[in-house]
Amino acid sequence: MLATAAALQRLEPGIGITCVGSAGGLETTLVPERGYDLEVVAAVPLPRKPSLDLVALPMRLRRARSQAKAILKRVDAAAVVGFGGYAALPSYLAARSLKVPIVVHEANATPGIANKVGARWAAVIAQATPASALPGGEVTGMPIRASIAALDRAALRSEARAHFGLRESDPTLLVYGGSQGAQRINEAILAAADRLHNAGIAVLHGFGRKNQVDAPAYSSGPRYVAWPYIDRMDLAYAAADFVLCRSGMGTVAEVSAVGLPAMYVPLPHGNGEQRRNAEPIVAAGGGLIVDNAALTGDLIADELPPILTDPTRLAAMAAGARAGGHAEAADVLARRVLEVAR
Repeated sequence: MLATAAALQRLEPGIGITCVGSAGGLETTLVPERGYDLEVVAAVPLPRKPSLDLVALPMRLRRARSQAKAILKRVDAAAVVGFGGYAALPSYLAARSLKVPIVVHEANATPGIANKVGARWAAVIAQATPASALPGGEVTGMPIRASIAALDRAALRSEARAHFGLRESDPTLLVYGGSQGAQRINEAILAAADRLHNAGIAVLHGFGRKNQVDAPAYSSGPRYVAWPYIDRMDLAYAAADFVLCRSGMGTVAEVSAVGLPAMYVPLPHGNGEQRRNAEPIVAAGGGLIVDNAALTGDLIADELPPILTDPTRLAAMAAGARAGGHAEAADVLARRVLEVAR
């Protein structure tokens, strides 16, 4: 949402943007921090099984729709852009009642209920991945921050490696499992650490705020640098030659946009969405997919050194990652929104 809002401002200076969220959501912090107006409607979780919440759903939805309708009237909305959160469905319903055009963006391979409903009336249905099952959808990619989308990794490499205390010349593997970390990935990379070191490969490991790791310390050669949380992902991407990571849509979008090849380890939950997120990048030659249960230190140490120490292969995979990604997604979606709004 915020990446799209920023793109709208770049393309249409002076445009009015109001973000609609739900009380208690991350947006109540993130949106004001970015300087956008935030309006709040009641959160309406959609129960997936019969329960008392399901009985109360119509009343809650009517209340939230009334709140959203009042917001759209107050700001004289020219379009509503929804990303499928709790505030999306009330906003879609309010927009339909006011004849305000709707743009739906679906980030996941398996669409949520709110976007399935909103897509019925949408002027534009945008998708982050070809795997999404929304009829009539067009693949725009996943909007990401401009600082990542336009990242010049080569230009920042020296600064980035110095920032993390990495040597300039060592092939470098970036490992992370999101802000909270991923236990399986942490265990596997630690088990592979000595063999990677002996192969001449440095490791930048973001292990997650809730985890503790006993990171190896080497007196010479490539370093193993472990951080609980990497707040400068732009520099982390610039420092890296390859990534070991989960395959949430945001991660896949950023890693492919900056042209980094990756070994994707889908989270083994849900309906297989994370695997489907990574499949287009892998099909383009930009990465590998390894099942969570199959990820071991030996697998990492067997598979990755031949790639990381082969500049020609790395370059080919980097080109594949970039070709399979959508660095321009925010601008593409913003242009479609402006077409609808006009």
